[in-house]
Amino acid sequence: MVRRNRMTAAVLLGAALSIGASSALSGSRESTPEGEIRTLLTMQTEAWNRGDIDGFMEGYWKSDQTEFVGAKGVSRGWQALLDRYRRDYPDQKAMGHLSFANLEVHVVCADGAYAIGEFHLQRENDQPAGVFTLYFRKFPEGWRIVVDHTTVFPSTSSK
Repeated sequence: MVRRNRMTAAVLLGAALSIGASSALSGSRESTPEGEIRTLLTMQTEAWNRGDIDGFMEGYWKSDQTEFVGAKGVSRGWQALLDRYRRDYPDQKAMGHLSFANLEVHVVCADGAYAIGEFHLQRENDQPAGVFTLYFRKFPEGWRIVVDHTTVFPSTSSK
């Protein structure tokens, strides 16, 4: 009986490892909506940190209806957002190293979700940080950000 339980456990462990490896090879880190959104945000962070704004922008809905809300007001359209990122972050030094903290993903229905969290940029001369709310819709190509509301914390440096 003990031998059969060990053998069953070994078979189940092997199956679990096989499923995990298959999932990793297919590029999907998690097949739940929350996991897919977290994977998208990880891919965006990785693109940002290698200076790849085009790769970063793959996380946004490529539509004139995409919106960005920030201290300078509301921008509308995927292309306007891309132009803004290219203008404000012309090179990897300006982009710095991006990380997220306290990330929460809330799925509200089969094709809608939002995420809230904090962002931190580490750059040579400053370390801007703030909070964000991202609204997602699920499209045939996967989850995409349709509204990005980002607020930068006021600078606390006395320089």
